[in-house]
Amino acid sequence: MYLSVDDVSTLYPQVGPYFSDGHRRVDYVLAYHIQKSVNIRRRSSRFSDNNFIQGLRRSLSMRSSRAPLQPKEDPEIAAQEQRTNYHEDDKRFRREEFEENLLETGLELERDERCKIPGIGFLKIHAPWNVLCQEAELMKLKMPTKKVLHPTTIRLFIHKVTAPLHPKVDANRQDSIKSLSHPFSREKQHLTRCTRAKYSMGITSLLANGVYSSAYPLHDGDITEANAESNDRKLLYEEWASYSVFYKYQPIGLIRKYFGEKVGLYFAWLGVYTQMLIPAAIVGVIVFLYGCATVDDNIPSMEICDSRNNITMCPLCDRACSYWKLVTACGTARASHLFDNPATVFFSIFMALWAVLFMEHWKRRQMRLNYIWDLTGLGEEEKDHNRAEYEFRVMQKTMRLEHSTPKILVTFAIVFGVILYRISIKAALHVSTYPTARSNIRATVKTTAAIINLIIIIILDEIYAAIARFLTNLEVPKTDKSFEERLIFKTFILKFVNAFTPIVYLAFFRGRLVGRPGNYLYVVGSYRMEECAHAGCLMELCIQLCITMLGKQLIQNNLFEIGIPKLKKLLRKRKSELDCKEEEELSKTLQRHEKDHLLGPFNSLNPEYMEMIIQFGMVTLFVASFPLAPLFALLNNIIEIRLDAKKFIMELRRPIAARAKDIGIWYNLLRGLSKVAVIVNAFVISFTSDFIPRLVYQYMYSPDGTMHGFVNHTLSYFNVSDFQPNTDPLQPMHLGYKVEICRYKDYREPPWSSTPYELSKEFWAILAARLAFVIVFQNVVMLMSDFVDWLIPDIPKDISLQIHKEKILMVELFMKEEQVKRLAARDHHYQDNCTLPLSVPQSPPQARSRPISHTNCC
Repeated sequence: MYLSVDDVSTLYPQVGPYFSDGHRRVDYVLAYHIQKSVNIRRRSSRFSDNNFIQGLRRSLSMRSSRAPLQPKEDPEIAAQEQRTNYHEDDKRFRREEFEENLLETGLELERDERCKIPGIGFLKIHAPWNVLCQEAELMKLKMPTKKVLHPTTIRLFIHKVTAPLHPKVDANRQDSIKSLSHPFSREKQHLTRCTRAKYSMGITSLLANGVYSSAYPLHDGDITEANAESNDRKLLYEEWASYSVFYKYQPIGLIRKYFGEKVGLYFAWLGVYTQMLIPAAIVGVIVFLYGCATVDDNIPSMEICDSRNNITMCPLCDRACSYWKLVTACGTARASHLFDNPATVFFSIFMALWAVLFMEHWKRRQMRLNYIWDLTGLGEEEKDHNRAEYEFRVMQKTMRLEHSTPKILVTFAIVFGVILYRISIKAALHVSTYPTARSNIRATVKTTAAIINLIIIIILDEIYAAIARFLTNLEVPKTDKSFEERLIFKTFILKFVNAFTPIVYLAFFRGRLVGRPGNYLYVVGSYRMEECAHAGCLMELCIQLCITMLGKQLIQNNLFEIGIPKLKKLLRKRKSELDCKEEEELSKTLQRHEKDHLLGPFNSLNPEYMEMIIQFGMVTLFVASFPLAPLFALLNNIIEIRLDAKKFIMELRRPIAARAKDIGIWYNLLRGLSKVAVIVNAFVISFTSDFIPRLVYQYMYSPDGTMHGFVNHTLSYFNVSDFQPNTDPLQPMHLGYKVEICRYKDYREPPWSSTPYELSKEFWAILAARLAFVIVFQNVVMLMSDFVDWLIPDIPKDISLQIHKEKILMVELFMKEEQVKRLAARDHHYQDNCTLPLSVPQSPPQARSRPISHTNCC
C-alpha cells in the first residue's frame, strides 16, 4: 500500500533535507521549469523490488524498440495535440528518460512539483548505501581504519603553543591525528556525508540544453535562526565567516569536509599566501619608514628644493607652457625619495626570495594536506572523462578548427588614448585662468589619468572574461581539465595585459621616447610625447600602482562581492508582492531544497584565484616602486577570506564536492610570475629609478665622492633660439627677464660644444652600468632563488617518515588479517572432520549469529 504525500507528511512531520518519508536524506537536487502548476500529487520513486525490476524491463524494451516509455507523453504526439507546448513536452520526455537511467543505477528519486516557488519543480535524489559502496570501490576512496598514527613531538608542541589561534571545531583534530587508511572495500563500513556529494551526475548537457535549470547538493541547515541545530554549516559560520575570528587559522579540515578538497585547497592556499604576506608587509613598512626618516638628509632633493640654485627649466609643452623653476618640483622630489632610495634594492631582493619561499612553503603545506586527506595517489587512480559538450559536438559532426585572435590591441589603444588625455589636459590646465588649477597640474593629471585607467581596467576585465570563454568554447576541448586550463590561461593573459599595460608604459616607456627641446617626438600630428618629472617616473608609477591595486581590491573584489548580492536581493524583494513579515513567515515554511534554490549558483573558483593571482603580480612585479603593496594586500586578504567564507556559506548554493590534490595550473602561473618579477624589478631599479645614475655619479664624476652636484649633472643645456617654429613659449619672459638658456633632464652635449645636443659620454656610461646591473641582479637573485628551492625539500621530513611507516603498518595489517583468515579456515576444517560418539547426546545446533546489515544513518 502506498501513502500519499499528505499521509506521509502526517506520519513524518519532520521538515529537513529528507524525502517525504522523513528518513532518506536528499543527496542531490535537480531543478527544472514547469509551465504551470499541476494539481498532481508528488510521486515518490521509492519502488519495491518488483517495481524496480519492471522499470528496468521497461527501459530495456524502450532501448530495443526505440519506443517511448509512456506513449501518451511522447513529444511528437503532444506536438500534434498542442503545438505550443512542444518544447515543454520534449524537455519532459528527456527528463523522464534521464530519470529512468538514474533508476537503473540504483538511485532513488522523488519529484516535487507542489513547492512554494512558482514555476519550479524539483527532483530529489537519494543514493542508497549499496550504490555508495559500489562507487567508493570504483573511485578507490581511501577510508580510515582503527589504527591511529600520532604526529611527532615537535608538531604536538607547536600545535599546543598555537592552540588559541585554532578554531574550536572537532575537524581541526585531523591536522594533528592521522588514521591509517587504505582503499575502501565493502567489508569496511566507513562513508561520510562528503562522499555522498562526490557522486557525479552526468547532467551537464541537460543543464546546457535547458532540460534542468540547476543542480546542487543541499546545505546542512539554517544558521540564522536562534533554535537552529548545530551542524557543520553553523560551525563554519561561527568559526570561519565571522570577522571576530579574523586572527585565527581557518578550519581547513571542516571546509574540506563540507565543500570538498578542491575548495579546501583554495582556502588553504589563500591562508598560506596571507600568512606569508605578514613578513613581507613588515619589511615593506620598514623600507617606507626608512625613506621617511632619510628624506631630510637626501642631498638631491635638498638641491632641488634650494631656491638659491635658481635653475630655469624648459617648457613642458609647446606654445601654451612657459618656463618654470626647478624649485617648484620640490614636493615631488621629496615624495619620490620615500620609494626611490637604496633600501628599495634590498627590498626587491627580499621579495624575490620571499616569492620562492612562499612557493616552497605552499608545496610542503600541499603535500601535508595530501597526506592527511589521503590524496597521495589520486592522480594515478582517476581519469579525466570527456566533456558532454565535446561528445555532443562529435555526434553532430560540427567540430571545426576555428581561430580567433584575442582583442588585446584594444588595451593598447585605450592606453594610447589615456596618453593623449594626459598631454591635452596638461596643455589645457597650463592655459587655464584659475590659479588653483595651474598650481596643481602634475597632481591633477596623474590622479585623474590613474582613475580613468582603473575604470577602464574594471570594465575590460568583464569583457575579457567573456571573450576568453567564447574563444575556449570555439576550441571544444575534449576533457573538463583541458577546458578549464585553456580558459584559465586565456583569461589570465587578457586580464594580466589589461591590468599591467598602463603600469608597464609608465615604468619603461614614458619619458624615453620624448626627444629633446627643438627636436621633440610628436604623435597624431601635434601631440608631443609626455616627459617624466625631474625626480623620474617612479612616483607616477607608484601612484598608478597604488590606485589600480586599491581600486581593484575595494571596488572590483570587495564592493562587487558585497554589493551585487545585496542589490539582487533588494530587487527580488521589490518584485515580490509580500511584505517583510510575510516573507519571513514564508521563509520558515520553505524546505531546504527550496531555500537553496533561492541562493546564487556556484560557478567555479576561477574568479577567486584570478583576483589573487593579479594581486600577487602587483605585489611582486613592481614592488621596487611601491613597498607598501604587501601591506595593502595583507589587509585586503584578511577581509577577503571572511567575505569569501560568508559568500560560500550564506549566498551561494553548496558546490559539488570535487577531489583535487593540487591547485592545478595556478601554481605554474604563480611560479612564472615569481620568475618574471626578478627581471621586472631589475629593470625598474635600473631604468625607472635614479639608483644607477646616482651610483655612477658618486663613484665616477663626483669631485668629493658625495652626491653634491648630482642635480646639475643630470641637467643638459638648451639655447632657446634653437626652438622649432611655432614651438617656443608664447611668453618668452619669465619672472621679468628674458630666458636665453633653459635646462632639461638628459645627458646631452651643450649647445656650445662641437657636437651640440648629441648624447654625451655620461649617457653611455650610465647605460652600460644599467645593463650590467640588470644582468648581475637577475643572475644573483635567480641563483639565490634556485639555491633556496634546492635547500628546502618539497616533502616535509616528518611526512615522508609517516608515509614510510604507514606502508610498513599496512603490510603488517594485511599479513595479520591473512593469518587470522588461515586460522579460521583451519578451525572450520577441523570442526567439519570431527564426529561425536553415538552414546553422547548431541546438543541442538546453535543458531549462527547473523551479520548485522549496516544501514546508512546519514
